[in-house]
Formats: sequence, structure tokens, C-alpha cells
Amino acid sequence: MTTTNATSAPTPVSGTTDVPKSSSSSSLGSSTGATLAGNFQTFLTLLTTQLQNQNPLSPLDTNQFTQQLVQFAGVEQQLKTNDSLSQLVTLEKTTQATQALGFVGKTALVDGSTATMTKSSATWHLNVPSDSTVDITIANSSGQTVFTGKYTAAAGTDIPFTWNGMGNDGTQWPDGKYTISATGKDVANNNVGIAAQVQGVVSSVDLTQSPPLLSIDGASYTLSQVKSIIATSSN
Repeated sequence: MTTTNATSAPTPVSGTTDVPKSSSSSSLGSSTGATLAGNFQTFLTLLTTQLQNQNPLSPLDTNQFTQQLVQFAGVEQQLKTNDSLSQLVTLEKTTQATQALGFVGKTALVDGSTATMTKSSATWHLNVPSDSTVDITIANSSGQTVFTGKYTAAAGTDIPFTWNGMGNDGTQWPDGKYTISATGKDVANNNVGIAAQVQGVVSSVDLTQSPPLLSIDGASYTLSQVKSIIATSSN
């Protein structure tokens, strides 16, 4: 469509005294690779401490002791899982940053409704889910409506709509940023949602944000908002 005119783990050892802090901290806080389930000396220390402090009249049941050992191993596995998840998050952030840097200098099509008019031409891309009558409204950076129009559009994605900057009253509006709003009615007069997209060159990437933000035509967009990369012709 083109307009050309005006329109902490649970205390795992039962008994009368707690496990010495040195045992717990050495098994959980060590960075040398020692583990609860794999450190035999740690288990011997815990076992000896528990046997020394249990009630002689009511000794610890063997099954209960076994359950505690299982709990130790479970806590250890949870700690390992947390570490693995942290590593995955870090890797994901690195991957996103690498992908974002690869977009610099490329022309991208992104979700958005604000485009920059240059040399009296501004283009948006509309997604129309079904054959519709589309009402277009364009406003300038101050929010003032500068153009309205009604068009018939067939169902489709990435349908370009170009405006030549001419207002309904014949005013030629200057180059700058303009925002489009599009609504539609299908043949049964039901409302149709129409999404707008804009394209522009990725000028920079802000890696201090998570996810990284692409700067396109003065606005910031996430990677998930990028719909496609448009090839540029070479001379």
C-alpha cells in the first residue's frame, strides 16, 4: 500500500550436639572439588560424631542413618545442579551477546510502529491476518495526527505501507519520526488486529543490558523483536 497524495542444608546429623562447623564448611564451601558423597573422611567424621552423641537408650536406627546419608547426597546434587544452571545462564548471555554483535551494520526488520521519514518517504510493514479494510492513522513526534486513510488489504505478512509525508490538508510534513496506528475490519465486520514493523540499520549494541539491546534508528530493541535481516544490494 502506498500513498501518493493527500490521503542451608537441614541439620543432617541427629543427636544432642551439632556437627562441628569445620566439617560442614570444608565439604560445602571447598573449591578444590571435594564432595559430600565422595569425601570418605567427611563421612567418617559425621558418622563418628553422630554415634558419640546419640542417646544410648535410644540408638539411631540403621534405616534412619541410611536415609540421612541419602539426604547428604541429595543436597550435594542440588548444589551441583545450581552450579550447572549458573554456568548455563552465563553461556546463554555470552551467546546472546555474540549474536547481537553480528547484527551491527545490517538492516533489520523489527516489531515497532515508529519510523523515520527521510526525503518525504516513510515505510512501515504490516501483518494483516485476513482480508480487511484497514484504517491508518499517522502521528508526529508530538502526538499530533497528521494523516488518516482507509485502504483495502489482502491477508498477508510484511505488507509495505509507504507514506509520502503529505497530510490530509495538503501540508507537506517535514522529515522526522512518525508513528503509525492500524486497525482493521474483516468481511464480516469483525475487528482484526494488525501488527506493525519497521526496518533500519543496527548502529550499535548495548551489551550492559540483559538481553542485549540493538540500537536501530535511535530506538532500542531486543533480539526477540528482530523478525528478519534484510540483505542489502552491493554495487
